[in-house]
Amino acid sequence: MSWLFLLLGVAAEAMSHVALKETDGFSKPLPSALVLLGHLAAFMFLGQAMKDMPIGIVHALWAGLAIITVTLLSTVIYRQHLDLTTWFGMAFVAVGIAMINLSQGHAH
Repeated sequence: MSWLFLLLGVAAEAMSHVALKETDGFSKPLPSALVLLGHLAAFMFLGQAMKDMPIGIVHALWAGLAIITVTLLSTVIYRQHLDLTTWFGMAFVAVGIAMINLSQGHAH
């Protein structure tokens, strides 16, 4: 169940960050509300994930998965194309996430 909460936290965080671009400095109410609600939901889900997973592992996975998700969404939604070096960096983040997940240093 912790993984479900972690993934919901990532989704909420990613939605929040993508909506942040549309707030125009928090002058637009709907995107601003999405940002605030997204962050609140992300922290609520992460708090649930931390009940059964170590804090450092949850945070590392959340941050890495959120970086990748926001980057992919911004490419699709805002057509923000990144260079090859940036995508290699994203691949390193993904490998790091996999290594954390496969490590024997924490229990699922």
